[in-house]
Parts: sequence; C-alpha cells; structure tokens
Amino acid sequence: IAAYARGVNYYLETHAGALPLEFHLMNYQPRPWSVADSLVIMLSMNRTLSESWEQDLEKWRMEQEGYPERVERLFPIRSGGEITPGSNAWAVSGKRTKSGKAMLASDPHLEFTMPATWYAVQLQAPGLNVAGVTLPGVPGVLIGHNERIAWGITALEFDTQDLYFEEIDLRSGHFLFRGQELQAVKETDYIAVRGGPVQGVETWVTGHGPILSADSGRHLAMKWAAAAPGATFPIVALDRARNWGEFRRALSRFTGPGLNVLYADGDGNIGYQVAGRLPLRRSYRGDVPVEGAEGKFEWEGFIPFEQLPSFFNPESGILISANQNPFPAGTPWRVNGRFAPHYRQRQIFDRLQSRPKWDAAGMESIQTDVYSALLMLVRQEVLRVALRGPGATGQTRAAAEILRAWNGQVTAAGAAPLMAVLTYQQLRRRIAEKAAPLSGAQYAGAMAPAVVETMLRERPREWFADWDRTVAEAFSDALEEGRRMQGKRLEQWSYGRYNEVTLAHPAARSMGWLAKYFNIGPVEMGGYATTVKETTRTMGPSMRFVATAGAWDETLLTLTTGESGQVLSGHYKDQWAAYHDGRGLKFEFSKMEGQPALRLEPK
Repeated sequence: IAAYARGVNYYLETHAGALPLEFHLMNYQPRPWSVADSLVIMLSMNRTLSESWEQDLEKWRMEQEGYPERVERLFPIRSGGEITPGSNAWAVSGKRTKSGKAMLASDPHLEFTMPATWYAVQLQAPGLNVAGVTLPGVPGVLIGHNERIAWGITALEFDTQDLYFEEIDLRSGHFLFRGQELQAVKETDYIAVRGGPVQGVETWVTGHGPILSADSGRHLAMKWAAAAPGATFPIVALDRARNWGEFRRALSRFTGPGLNVLYADGDGNIGYQVAGRLPLRRSYRGDVPVEGAEGKFEWEGFIPFEQLPSFFNPESGILISANQNPFPAGTPWRVNGRFAPHYRQRQIFDRLQSRPKWDAAGMESIQTDVYSALLMLVRQEVLRVALRGPGATGQTRAAAEILRAWNGQVTAAGAAPLMAVLTYQQLRRRIAEKAAPLSGAQYAGAMAPAVVETMLRERPREWFADWDRTVAEAFSDALEEGRRMQGKRLEQWSYGRYNEVTLAHPAARSMGWLAKYFNIGPVEMGGYATTVKETTRTMGPSMRFVATAGAWDETLLTLTTGESGQVLSGHYKDQWAAYHDGRGLKFEFSKMEGQPALRLEPK
C-alpha cells in the first residue's frame, strides 16, 4: 500500500497542470495520497456492505411502540426458500457448460456512482498475472481471475455492528460498566471548510465504541467488527492463489467486510466460502440495542474461519450466492443480519436448472433477468379479489385485466409492473402498521418481501379478519397512488418512469449547465428488489463479470459507465449502452495489449 501511495504521488507531482477537468473547474489541488487513504477506502466499502445498526434501531423502536411478538415476525433471519449455500454470484461445474469448463458469474449490486465504482485492470509482475476490477485507491484485483482461478463476491450481510445503551455523562465522559465508573476517550475530527475556519467534531468513545447521535432518547455506542485491532486485506495474496487451498488460506486472513466468495478453476472445480470477522455472540442475537453497563452482552471473539460455511464441488454442480443467509438452520452460532430473501437465488437456480448446458451469453441472460415471483403472487391475489370481489369497480376491473395479461417481467415499459409494485408496498405498509402503528409506514426491511408472501399465504386472522378486503383496499390505494404519479390513463403508465435512474457526478451539482456532460440520465430502468437484476432508483449491478475457467480470453466484463473517470475522455461513459442493454464486452487476457501501458522499472 505504501508503494501504491508513492506511485499516486509521483503522478500528481508530474501532472500538476494536467489533472482532470473537474479539478480545474473547482479550483482544487489534491493533497498527497497516503496509506491511510487506501485503508479508508476499504473501510468505506466495509461500511457500505455491513451497516446494520440502523435496522437494529428500527426494530427496537417498533417494539417499543407496538406489539413485540408481531414486530419479531417482520424481521426473520431466513425466508425459508433458501438453497444452501446457495449482490449475485454463482459458479457451475463443467458438466453444466457447453465448453466442459467451469464458469463463474458475478454482478455485485452497489449504489450507482459516476464515475463507476470499479476500474478494470490487468496487473503483471513476477509471479502475478491477474485481471478484473479494482477499487480506485486500493492495490490489487478484488473480482476477476488469474492464470488458474476466477472468483466473484457478494455481501454476506451478517450483522457485524451492535448498539449499546450507555450510562454516560457527556460532560466528563464517565460511563458505567459492570459496576465500575470508567473514562471514555475523547476523539476530535477536524473538517476543513472552504472560506471558513476548521470545524472540530468531538466524540466520546466507550469500551463498546463511539457514541452515536441517534434519536433513541438514550446515549448509544456502536461496536463494529471493523474497529477491532489487526485488520488485514490480503488482496494480493488472493490474486496470486493458484488453487482452492491457497485461495482459502488467503481468505482466512481477510477481516472484512463479511463476504460470500464464489470460485472456479481451470481443473473444473467450483467452490464457495464465507470470509470475514463475524462476531461470536452467545447470550444475545444482536438484533436490537442492549444495555452496555451490565456487561452481559459482550462478543466472545469471532467465529473461527474453519467453521464458516464452505462448499467444494457439490454433486449438483451449482453454487449460488444472492445475499441469502448461508448458515444452515442448525448452526451453533447466533446468526443475525440483513440477509436477502430467497427470490433472486431461487430464480438463478431455476434458470440454471432449465437447460443442460450453458455458455457466457446464457450467463448474461440470467444476470439481466427481471422476473419476480413475489410480484406474481401479488398479481394472483389481486386478480382473485379485484375482478369479482365485493369491492370491485369498473376501474379496478380494468386495471386487473392489465395485470391478467402480465407475465411477471418487471420491465421498464408497461403499467402492470408498476401496479404490482405499488400494491405490494401498500400491503407491506398495512402489515407493518398492525405490528407498529406509528412507524410501520417506514418499514422496508430486506426480508419484507418474504414476510408479505408468508402473510398472504397463511392469512393469520389476528392480523386481519378479512384478508380479501385487505388485498382489495391495497390494490385500490395503489391505483390511486399511480394516478397521482402518472395520470388517469392506465395504458400510459410506465414502471420505468417510476424507476428512473440518474448517475450523477459528485461535483456536477456545482457546475450548472455543464452537469449534463458529467451525468447519465435520468434513464428508465426495469428490475426490482426481488429480481436477479435488482435495480432501484439508487442502486443496481455495479458491473457484470462472466469467466470461463481456462479460456480466459472469452471473459466478459462490463462496467456501468466507462473505464475513464475523466469527462473529456472518450471512455468516460462508452460502456453505458452495453451495460444498459445487457451486452457483455470482451475482456481478453493473453491478447491484451495496453496502449499505452504503464511500466515501472526498479532502480
């Protein structure tokens, strides 16, 4: 990392007058790069993939105002349809591919950014030849392949953050722990403000972590696995791995964020490994804030790497991760997290089972799949009550006829996907308000789709005495919401107008009319939270990668925007059309000839 920092600073020193346009427009000269900057980037990604404390606080608030036993049903840790072990990643063995070689696909879902989150590279050095994507500012390839193996990742979503109610005096920093009065540490962060004095922000840090400014009525400290001593990111070791054993040894040193890692190699093997430091909790699950002064809710280290979920060459020839809970029901560990329900994983599995042999184009078609089994269930429930139920009207019947012709594809065009999504959201709100009347409207947990499905199938009378009426009212309110958004003519409704995406450059807001040259969008997009192509207004597949192990020149890699972060470059957003249309771009390996190439010669 230190060598990487020296390389960045050499560029800054030798190109002081030739930095990208936005630096000149903002009259900004970057300071020298440091080792800490690279570490902060890794920690920032760790935070993005593991920030669960807000869900813990949401659940606690709902329990305080409503019915705790009902609130508990809104936050399950599994949806019941997961395929053990199975953002999306999957691997298939050679017996399931046209080439006879193992294949791997990966499309991690992240917030849309401009420039793109990832930067495509091929790195060559003695004992190293690796290609794929890196995080700008961090040395090494995080998703990609070398001459022997390929790998992809998804967020594990295991809970690595806990909240503690602290008995602390914010004037002195004195806090209680197991009957003793201890002294918190005061940390001050300094924020430079253009045209004004530097601002200092003071934070007390207890033995559990920093005190948060959260609206809970009490002082909360947050404990985070990433703050434990000894964080390591063995990315280069991963890039050099030649087989499953070396690959797992590298991952055993990886401290965070928690990841699902899929693997394929040139010998036809496939594998799956959970990696990262996962808190070992014995007396509690970590799903709501706990009392810090008592000292009864402490971590007992981390789950040993050798006991994390791991699979190698399953009989099915298929391994899948789509952010689902990978821990089996009988696991000895107290498992909690923001795991995804089974919909994306099940659709990937069903697609892979639908034909005997696959190639790269077929893998891409799965990555761009927009079928939603959940919304088809909503459609089924609506059709049962909207056409002939007691609340049926001419308008609801007309809308239901549009839904009747729908096949469950959440495309940008058409009114039916919008009706289904809005109806689902109305049902979700009604169900959550039965558990927490005041804050139920804000409920949108990761498992919410599975909760709604379970409720629709089981129809518990203690929640609603008349489920048919509940569905009919949800559909009627959804139609009214749609009319407010897109007018009275149903045939002119468009899901894409509801799901518009803008990729905005962080500096564009201050550039007036120039912003249109920096940004992409707004663009109407298909996909939903329960489709393989999970796309919302703010997030979606951050890139798409498909590799055939041993035939590396056939690799496909598509970024969201382009390879260059410089707006005046022809490569600033030249991949957007391919990304939007779901077309993979060749990412050759042995034939790659970089023009120009950066060559570093030691002195």
